[in-house]
Amino acid sequence: MTTSTANLQTFDPSGVGLDNGNLYGLPCDYDTAGIVIFGVPWEVTVSYHQGTAQGPQRVLEASPQLDLYDRDNPEGWRQGIYMPPIPQHLRKLNQQVREAANRVIQATEEGVAIATQPLLQTDLDNVNYACEQMSGWLYAQSAAALDAGKRVGVIGGDHSVPLGYLQALAERHPDFGVLHIDAHADLRHSYQGFRYSHASIMYNLLELPQVSRLVQVGIRDLCHDEVALIKQSGGRVVTHYDSVVKENTYRGIPWMQQCEAIVADLPEKVYVSFDADGLDPKLCPSTGTPVPGGLELEEVFCLLRQVVRSDRQIIGFDLCEVGDGEWDGNVGARAVYKLCCLMGL
Repeated sequence: MTTSTANLQTFDPSGVGLDNGNLYGLPCDYDTAGIVIFGVPWEVTVSYHQGTAQGPQRVLEASPQLDLYDRDNPEGWRQGIYMPPIPQHLRKLNQQVREAANRVIQATEEGVAIATQPLLQTDLDNVNYACEQMSGWLYAQSAAALDAGKRVGVIGGDHSVPLGYLQALAERHPDFGVLHIDAHADLRHSYQGFRYSHASIMYNLLELPQVSRLVQVGIRDLCHDEVALIKQSGGRVVTHYDSVVKENTYRGIPWMQQCEAIVADLPEKVYVSFDADGLDPKLCPSTGTPVPGGLELEEVFCLLRQVVRSDRQIIGFDLCEVGDGEWDGNVGARAVYKLCCLMGL
């Protein structure tokens, strides 16, 4: 798609969404957009429902149906938002190694020691290598966009996806925090042997010394090892469990007051990692690992607004685990647009 800045200047945000293959029907290309959104069709290590590899496509398909007035940033669309074509080589690689991953997953669930089975160990090695290829691709794409003065967002795919982007950000920001919205803590080490598992993304990002604080919200499904890691982190990981949030609400503590307390733990620069299963499952019912409970979408938006109101800066984001469903895509498209508008303030 070729366009110019003039297309954005003459674009009618109240008109019908253009069927031009871009997010929200905006008349942008890579060069003219201020925000570049990479869709990554990846779900190699998912251990429950499949379908999140279709999340970027579902968000893209739903996006032109959104009205573009945003109360927080009415002119947010003027930043220019562009989503490059979803990389088909990653979609193909995802499909190729998914069978190997399934064999490893089944074996671990049956109690088989992978290291004692040469064929399974080869499967595991191939999956880990493929995940490194995906992460390396996103690192290179993100680094190039950041160097070109773009702001970057990522749509997964499972939650293992954004690591490469976080590595690129860490090379450019010596200190930042991560606001992590999720049903799961994602602090497992090499879950089921997968070094880059969707259940290990937060464990892996903690290896980046530039991440000074991880603040988690909505967590309601985690293991003993993850709780131990949180307790032993010396305050580097702050977890707001969903049950505690709910009890605070029942006690009459307003959500806004809780948002202020959550945001107070974050440094000046903030990356938002938003797993769709952090929401109430009615909002994204096709997500990879749904869990009862969770947040309303407007509760998440309120929390994100507080990040900006507190004079903190959103430097990037990902939205992952959007499922292969029309409604999931609708909700995901709204979440991405809100994040773009808030990142532009």
